[in-house]
Amino acid sequence: MSPRFLLVLAALPGCNAATAKDEISRSFTLCYIGGGKNCVVDGDTIWLDGEKIRVADIDTPETHGPKCQAEGELGARATRRLHELVNAGPFSVAPIGNRDTDRYGRRLRVLTRDGRSLGDQLVSEGLARTWTGRREPWC
Repeated sequence: MSPRFLLVLAALPGCNAATAKDEISRSFTLCYIGGGKNCVVDGDTIWLDGEKIRVADIDTPETHGPKCQAEGELGARATRRLHELVNAGPFSVAPIGNRDTDRYGRRLRVLTRDGRSLGDQLVSEGLARTWTGRREPWC
């Protein structure tokens, strides 16, 4: 099954992260701000096959314009860790809730491997917070 088909399949009613197979497997680079094909922008944003994806179940510290040095450092750690996680093997991508995109046009998706959210992995490692619907300060 192609990754594009899996993305469409995951968006269908009755399909979610728990039922989608871990079939997305790419080599991700770091891209920071510009567009990319398969790269990690920061701790909660990636480009996948040229499509910008916001990891919807978490919030990570800002790396572009952090409010303090500690936020920038933690954001850089979260970015490196997400980079490791998406390169560690196949994962699935699924929508969350009833919103498809955020106000910046990024697709809102949850990334999972073996039924576990990669976002939850970042939270458990102290590199992210569970998304509550609003930003909280990191400084």
